[in-house]
This record gives sequence, structure tokens and C-alpha cells, in this order.
Amino acid sequence: MNDSSWGTPQPAGYWGPADGSPDQGSVPEGPVHDAQQGVQQTRPMPVVPEVPAHGGAQDDDRGAVRTGGPLFRDEAPRPPGAQPPQQQPQPQPYAAQPQPYDPRQPQPYAAQAQAQPYAAQAPAQPQPQPYDTQHPRPYGIPPHPQPYEIPRQHQQSHPQPYEAPQPHPQPRPYDTPQTPPFPQAAAQNPEPMPDAPQPAPAPQKKSAGRDLGAAIGVGLGLGVVIVASLFIVKAVFVGVIAVAVVVGLWELTSRLQERKDIKAPLVPLAVGGAAMVVAGYVRDAEGAWVAMALTTLAVLVWRMTQPPEGYLKDVTAGVFAAFYVPFLATFVAMMLTADDGPYRVLTFLILTVVSDTGAYAVGWRFGRNKLAPRISPGKTREGLFGAIAFAMVAGALCTQFLIDDGVWWQGLVIGLAVAASATLGDLGESMIKRDLGIKDMGTLLPGHGGIMDRLDSLLPTAPVVWLLLVLFVGSA
Repeated sequence: MNDSSWGTPQPAGYWGPADGSPDQGSVPEGPVHDAQQGVQQTRPMPVVPEVPAHGGAQDDDRGAVRTGGPLFRDEAPRPPGAQPPQQQPQPQPYAAQPQPYDPRQPQPYAAQAQAQPYAAQAPAQPQPQPYDTQHPRPYGIPPHPQPYEIPRQHQQSHPQPYEAPQPHPQPRPYDTPQTPPFPQAAAQNPEPMPDAPQPAPAPQKKSAGRDLGAAIGVGLGLGVVIVASLFIVKAVFVGVIAVAVVVGLWELTSRLQERKDIKAPLVPLAVGGAAMVVAGYVRDAEGAWVAMALTTLAVLVWRMTQPPEGYLKDVTAGVFAAFYVPFLATFVAMMLTADDGPYRVLTFLILTVVSDTGAYAVGWRFGRNKLAPRISPGKTREGLFGAIAFAMVAGALCTQFLIDDGVWWQGLVIGLAVAASATLGDLGESMIKRDLGIKDMGTLLPGHGGIMDRLDSLLPTAPVVWLLLVLFVGSA
């Protein structure tokens, strides 16, 4: 290197400092040409500190001016007393640099400042965003979007991060209109269109409310037993009446105790009821009244053996049960004492059964108007007319052909009275069951319920038929 190279023009591609520039740039490593040797050698350029470090042999020439020329051929001479070049600022990390606004990358809500109360939160001013030439804004996004504000009712002390809505699943290529693409749509039944014709509902068949086959079978069985005992030996039929009375008393007192906690004494009622039926058959009406009085006294005395709490309601229920079941049944036994007693009893049974059957058949087929909806919703006025018609026809036939010295018009009157008494007896039994909150008094007879459910119309009808027959044809 010699001093003759200073001041000469720089060759093409030179990137160092210009002549006279006080800054000294770093010299890139590269080949160095030695004119004397004529060969190309490669060596690294030494790093020369701009300010020599203190210490060692360098302290001796501290502050002295180098008398020689530049150390390197591309080094510009520094005037004496010149300050070293200032270090260029280094670029900051990428995270600290301001980022341009990109609408396709929404900022998380958590990165925003913590939300202040609505009254103290000042409206934020939109900051101008630099235009990004590589990522232009899509159509419809304003150049300066307003900051997101949360309504007062939805503000929280700790805002939650923004969650982008999940896109709906796209239908599969092989989906058809019959196969919904969404699983929840397949589970739901498609509703018919309003204009589409709706199928007419199937007409509901009227139900009898009971097992009709079982009811008919049980009724025929009871009829055979009653008729056989009635025409073979009268005393056997009296025993059948007594058994029915005792079972009816047991059903009635059991339901009273279960539903109302009324403890009517069953033992004196059962014994007095059976004795009442026998006394009516043997001593006629006088024996029935005497047995009724003794049964009432037995109920009062029997209840005295228990604590006095509930005494009045218990003995009242006992007297009612004694009159309602065994005393009314005694009139059947008194009809049996006449010469044509079995036919009188048969007429009584036929008229009562025909009245119930007529009311049931006509009411089930033509019933529209309720007779007593609060007591018995199943009974209709049309059914009552059917009961009257059927009973009057049956009464005329039975009185004309079964009763000695009977006339057909007497049968019409008896049939009309039987239809009325049977209906009232059925309503009275229904009233008792509604008060107790039950449907049937028992389950002894399939298709019918209990014994009391069959005696409900027979018991009130027995004294009516006995009295009319006595008036029309006498008691003998």
C-alpha cells in the first residue's frame, strides 16, 4: 500500500464512504490484490476499534496523532481532534414495532384495556391506520373502524376474550333432500305444510267403562243361583239374601273406615242384619221393625266399649248402615211370604234389571244431555227415558202373566215407579262413593265391582214394589 492511492477515483461497485466523509464504514472481506507478488490472496480483515482501550502498550501513545497514512487502503483519513463516529441505533424487536391494521385478523378483546364503568369510560378516538398495500381491506369495511363497546348490562369486571362464531357445517356431497345434512334435523319430525291436507282423526269408539263380557257372565251366574234357590226352597233364598246383606255391610263399613276414619261396629250390624231378614220373612213387617230397633240398640252399646272420641259419628254411621242395607232388603223377604211370592220377587228383579239395562243401552247410544253431572257424569236424560220405557213394557208383561189377579196397566205404573226408584238409588250410591272418593265399593264381582254396586238400585226398589203389589193385588 502506498500514499499514491489517495485521491484517486473509486472503481465501479465501490460501497465505502465518499472522500472526505468523517464516517468510517466497515470493510467487507474479500480478495486483496498484491501488486508486487501478482497473486490473489484471501485473508480476513482485522477489526480495529475506533477508540483504543486503555491499558498495556496503548497507554503510551494515548492522545497522540498517528503520523503515518491510513491503515487500510479504503480508510479515509480522520482529521486531528475529530470525534469518533456515532453508533447507528439498532432496530427494535418486531413485537415493539407498530403493526399495520389488518381487518382479517381481529384483535382479541383481552388485549384491550380493562373496561371501566360506563359513566367513567371516555369514548376512544379512532387512530389512523397505515394503508397496507399487500393486504387491502375487503369491501364493506370502513377505513377507520370504531372501537368495540360493550353495553352496560353486559359489562363484566373481567372481560372475556372474543370468540369467533363457529361456521355451520356444510352439507355433504351425497346428501339428498330426504337425508338432512344436520344430525339435529334428522331427529326432529318435519311439520306438515299449512296448505297440505291433514288426515282426518280416527273416530273414537264409545267405551262402556267396564268389562262387558265379565259383567254379563257374572250377571248370568248370579241369576241362575237366585232363580234356582227361589223356586226350589224359599228358605234357601232367604239365606242368599242374608249373605248378600252381610257382605254389603262389610264393604260399606270398610270403605267408611278407610276413607273417612269412621268405625261403624260391624259385628252387631252383621248379626242384626241377618236377624232382620229372617224376622221379616217369619213375622212380616212387625218382625222387621223390631229387629231394626234391637240392631240400633246393639250398635250403641257395642260402641261404648271404645274411647268416646268419634262416638257420635260412629254410631250414626252404624244406624245408617243398618237401615240402608238389611232393613231395605227385608222387603224382598216379605214379598216371598205371599202365595205367588217367588213370582213377585222375580218380577221385582226383572223390572230392576231391565230398567238398568235400558238406561245403559239408550244412554250409551243416544245419550247427549247429562242427568246429574256432579253426582254421576255417566247418566243422561236419554238414558232415563230408556229406563222408563223398558221398565214399563216389562212391568206390563210381568204383571199380566206372572202376578195373580194382575192387570197390564198396573204393570205400567209399577214399571214407571221402578225406573224412578232404581235411578234414585243409583244416584244415592254414586253420591256416597263421590263423598268417599272411590269408584266402586269393592272388587268381589268382576265387571260389576262389589256387592253394594249391584244392590244400589235393588235396595230402594224393594219397598216400592212390595207396597204397589200389596195395593194392587193384596199381600196374600
